[in-house]
Amino acid sequence: MSDKTVIFFLVCIIILLGIIIVYQQFVFTKGIQAKLQKISKKLSDILENDSDEKVMVFTDNKTLMDLSGQINRLLLKRQKIKTDFKKQEIATKKMLANISHDIKTPLTVILGYLEIMCLNHTEDEALQKVEAKAKQVMELINQFFTLAKLEAGDTNIEITKININELCRENILSFYELLIQKNFVVDISIPEQDCFVYGDKDIIDRILFNLISNAVRYGSDGKYIGLSLREANSYVYIDIIDKGKGIEKEFAANVFERLYTMEDSRNRNIQGNGLGLTIAKNLAIQLGGDILLESEPDVKTIFTVKLKKFVRIMQEF
Repeated sequence: MSDKTVIFFLVCIIILLGIIIVYQQFVFTKGIQAKLQKISKKLSDILENDSDEKVMVFTDNKTLMDLSGQINRLLLKRQKIKTDFKKQEIATKKMLANISHDIKTPLTVILGYLEIMCLNHTEDEALQKVEAKAKQVMELINQFFTLAKLEAGDTNIEITKININELCRENILSFYELLIQKNFVVDISIPEQDCFVYGDKDIIDRILFNLISNAVRYGSDGKYIGLSLREANSYVYIDIIDKGKGIEKEFAANVFERLYTMEDSRNRNIQGNGLGLTIAKNLAIQLGGDILLESEPDVKTIFTVKLKKFVRIMQEF
């Protein structure tokens, strides 16, 4: 065999070995990339779903094994932080509920004595102002107490079949005298055919009272209040409408937050305790519904209560 032939074969072998090495490197890199993509997707799913899963990667690559191990250590720490935070949050909410209850007892006694003193001194304006302020404090404490119980999961809810048409009529009629005194235009749109929802009568009453009170208070410039009832798919929607100053978009996301007052978004000269809407939304969520907001400043503001529609289940025999 000539030298040229040997050299040719050697060159061919070297080229073949080079191709094999490049191919193996390509396959190795693709495999690493595929596993990294799998890890990335799993992490994304864990974060998006807020789950407590771990990253599992089947590989003999030490670097990937170390990486998945460190990621799982971080996930374990994250899970522990979440658990500790939830425990602390529940303890704080229960403590607030207990404090609110403890404050209510002596304040109730104080209000009782103030009422007696006001009866005996009917012309004492200072005493009447003290009584009025004490009642405001009691109302605020009651709302704190309600919200603390809601957030601590300590509220008894009895889900029954509720005639929502009748409940809407009762609630808007309870404001009739006040609306007449304030010269409001009242627009009610409630279908004649009865509609039923899953809910608790007292809770739905509280939600509607808070929303109608809010519309009367903050929408007074528009001298208009509307209440409409409609059905869509498996839900019933109650719209509470006013034509006051409205809520600008940058504030709309905050109105349901605890202690957020409307003074920054609607009537800047009116003070509120910032709990009415928070309580209403929490109650709606407890019923499996929600409260939505749509507002166009100086045109129309709509708070919509979303409740589950009662569906009759037909049984076959």
